[in-house]
Amino acid sequence: MLRFATEKLIEWKNSTTRKPLVLKGARQVGKTWLMKEFGSKYYRNFVYCNFDEEKELKSIIENNKNPNRIIELLSMLFNSKIEPQKSLIIFDEIQECPEALNSLKYFNEKANDYHLIAAGSLLGTLLSKPKSYPVGKINLLNINPLTFDEFLLATDKGLYDYYSSIQKNQKIEEIFHNKLLEIYHYYLIIGGMPESVSAWITEKDPKKILQIQKELNEIYENDFSKHNGKINSGRLLMVFRSIVSQLAKENQKFVYGAVREGGRARDFEEAIEWLVSAGMINRVYNISKPEHPIAAFDKLDCFKLYLFDTGLLKYKAGIDNSSILLKTDYQFKGALVENFVLQQLKEKFEIPPRYYATRYGEIDFVIQNGSNIVPIEVKAGSNKSATTFKKYIKENNPDFAIRFSEMNYVTDGKITNIPLYLASAIDRFI
Repeated sequence: MLRFATEKLIEWKNSTTRKPLVLKGARQVGKTWLMKEFGSKYYRNFVYCNFDEEKELKSIIENNKNPNRIIELLSMLFNSKIEPQKSLIIFDEIQECPEALNSLKYFNEKANDYHLIAAGSLLGTLLSKPKSYPVGKINLLNINPLTFDEFLLATDKGLYDYYSSIQKNQKIEEIFHNKLLEIYHYYLIIGGMPESVSAWITEKDPKKILQIQKELNEIYENDFSKHNGKINSGRLLMVFRSIVSQLAKENQKFVYGAVREGGRARDFEEAIEWLVSAGMINRVYNISKPEHPIAAFDKLDCFKLYLFDTGLLKYKAGIDNSSILLKTDYQFKGALVENFVLQQLKEKFEIPPRYYATRYGEIDFVIQNGSNIVPIEVKAGSNKSATTFKKYIKENNPDFAIRFSEMNYVTDGKITNIPLYLASAIDRFI
């Protein structure tokens, strides 16, 4: 499966200011595959060091701070010549060897002609305590589950080619609109985890997808139980398991007392920070004003939490596939679709989306595009009633307003309705 992050890796490879690169992201989002695929396609050769599987590799790093000596030893160990700019060095599961994380600083300072990419589960990386984290000495790249357009490319190349040709203000032919809606519904069920997508391509078995999602959920929860840091693993698990019920509430605002009766911020705020940093949940702050720069108006005690993958959220909520495919209404439908939209938006904008609570209702998302503030309404179906949205537009007079729904592309005054399946291509339309 082609990952669009490959383009960013190519930019990194060709950059004159390149530093050792660290891929961040939750477990099982495809970091290892991406590094190996990149190494095999864009370099003469690569050496792959897994600090979890090959414990003896640790001694090479722990006993040597000179990167040139490390390269020499790795060349002998793997019987492969490592050449500047022609070879790729991969450090995987780097959280298992804090000295390897620390060594990136020395690679940057003394051997930057050598190309090095590192990755590891942030669930473990956050627990590492390197002697000196290489601040300012590395480049960072977030790797997330497949977005809808990546999913579409992997499952239907012909339809993806049409999808890529859609331009601003273009009426989408009904036959293509309906086909894209169908794939969008599949995405709600399958999500963007590479293992789930791959299984769907090869087997087309919904039961297999459900089993994979069950196992992934167990993997993450087991990781919490292995956590030995200062943050109580039970609290991590409680927050993670509360996401569905929190999103099922009418206003969806995260409430500590809903995690545990009598729960307070001091009980769970560290667990939330840890899960956000680990890439497991996405936090959306409420803002007091929809103005530029939106980060200046964050209400830090008022936020919503969404899951990092829509397919996993669908599994955790226990939604039956038929409810999605038959377009029936169910209590959690709006939250699931919001999670989908957020998952696509966060890939497109440097500044994460926010939401805005007015005196007459909520604006689902607010994004900052340059200096413009763009309000976004998310409709799970094709209903276009939007009283709160229209009042917001009348009061704030934005240059542009977006409604995501299952309707076709159409502009009505200041509101542009964009089909939900185009959320991952939003940069083409604003």
